[in-house]
Order: sequence, then C-alpha cells, then structure tokens
Amino acid sequence: MFKPVWGIIGIGWIGSEMAQALQKADKTIHAACSRNLQKTQTFCDKYGIAKAYTDYHDLLADPEINIVYIATPHSNHYEVMKEALIAGKNVFCEKAITVNSDQLEECVAIANEKDLAIMDGVTLFHMPIYAKLKNEILPRLGKIKMIQVNFGSLKDPDPANRFYSMDLAGGALLDIGVYAISFARYFMSKNPEVVLTTMERFETGVDESSGILLKNPSGEIATISLTFRAKQPKRGMVAGENGYFEIYNFPRGNEAILTDPEGHQTTIQDGKSEDALLYELEAMEAYASHQADWKPNLDKIRSVMKVMTDVRKQWNLVYPFEK
Repeated sequence: MFKPVWGIIGIGWIGSEMAQALQKADKTIHAACSRNLQKTQTFCDKYGIAKAYTDYHDLLADPEINIVYIATPHSNHYEVMKEALIAGKNVFCEKAITVNSDQLEECVAIANEKDLAIMDGVTLFHMPIYAKLKNEILPRLGKIKMIQVNFGSLKDPDPANRFYSMDLAGGALLDIGVYAISFARYFMSKNPEVVLTTMERFETGVDESSGILLKNPSGEIATISLTFRAKQPKRGMVAGENGYFEIYNFPRGNEAILTDPEGHQTTIQDGKSEDALLYELEAMEAYASHQADWKPNLDKIRSVMKVMTDVRKQWNLVYPFEK
C-alpha cells in the first residue's frame, strides 16, 4: 500500500506555508533541504521533520521519500524536477513548473516512463469552486465569448529583487501570469491557436507589464493584463451569451458572482481560501497513489506552459541559462 512521505526542497516562505499545510493535515514530512544547514535544521525542528539536508541530491537518494515538493527559484525547477523523477520520486513543483515547454516535455517523458505523477502549484486547479463553476455554471452561460483576467502585484522596484532577476527567471509572466493564463485556459474549451502579446521591460530585461490575447478554434477570446508595477484586482471573468460570472482573488477563490442578461445576480460558493494548499496536497497524494488520474491536470499545465513559451518567444525574452 502506498504511504505518502514528503521531502521539501526549498524552505522560503512558500516552503514554510506548505510545511504548515502538511503538518495541519497530519501528513508525513521526512526531510527538508536548503544550502544553509542551520536554517534547515531550525525549519525541521519547527515542523517535526526527521532529516535536514544541504544537498538536494542526498534528499533525492533518501529511500523513505516518495513525493518531493520543490520550492526553489524558477531557474532550477527543471534541473531538480528532472533529477527527482530519475530518482523515482513523484514531484509537486511550485509554479511556474519550468521556464519553457521543452523543459516540461522532457520531464513529462521521464514521468510517463516511470509512471510517476507531476503537478504544479497553480492553486486554482484544485479549488472546489472551479469544478463547480465549470461543471454546473459554465453550461448555463451558453456559448462562451470572452474571458478577462487581471493580476497586478506592486513589487519593490529594486533591481536586486529576485522578481526582476534574469538569472532567476524573474518577471511577471512566470510569477503571476501563470495563474492568469491558467484561469483562461481552464474555462476555454480548446487550446488557443492565436497568441498575441505586447510587453514593457523592466531595466533588468525581464517583463514588467504585459497584455496577452488568446483565441481558440471555438471563437473564445481571452484577454490578460499583468503587471509588477501597479496594483490590480485579482479578477477573472467568463462571459457567454446567457450571462457572466466573475471571481475575485481568483488564485485561491471560493466565491463567484453570476450575473444574468437582466442584471440579476447569484452568489456561488464552495471551499475555503485558507485551505488552498490542503486541496493541492490532497490532490498530489491522490495522483501519486494512483487514486486519481494526474494526466488531465498535467494536460492543463502543459497547455499553459506552451502559451507562456510562445509569449516569451514573441517578446524575444531569453534567460541567460537558456542560451
């Protein structure tokens, strides 16, 4: 019988948040890893973790672990995930799961060969309200015409900030754009065949602000607005011939407002925003134990990564380690 045992690589704020979620759900965390032994040991003591590693290769060689959570910078997700899969570990990697489609497809091939699950940290894919919206509300809207997504996060404009680092695969697209594109793709009935975009660069060369337009063969259009230099509401909207719904704070949303053509509104609720990581880790354990099929979720992840790769090609934005 498969018993999920976790290892955490990367102990920053999101690694800490996931450790808290795992602890709250009474899951087993066997080991954690970062380059600083003292910080790693403190992290392990805080969350009741048995082993502290400073080299992720040692963690991957630990036979007790069968699920690895990767919470390192974007720039080395691919390297760590690939080695984790080769070592026979299921992988839950923070978003963006890789920096381009070639990296992701290589990891998918290894996972398929070894029958291992891959999942990323796009919370909305596992928030209960999204399944309700897609299965119960979306059909009531009739033919879908327009999807709009806004995400603005005001970051400190210090060039030394990791969000603006070319070496660490910074920029708004991989950090917050992955959520916005995931929202659009979740409700589009087919993959987009048209991808149009424009971008404003930060002084370091990464994308600071951008607009993205998607269109698929069904005539569904999505417009996406992203920025690191202005606050925007985290708002997603889906409009069809029979009305529209919108959801605020959409990455971890639990409430949507449905509006009919006459302006009458209905509130739809499901799940809890504060349990977003719990939904993710439960899904990951179900995928890893083969209690649920992980391929449909991965198909969405691959579609989103394809869009982001296409967008960066149009921008001619290439990170130094990709050359």
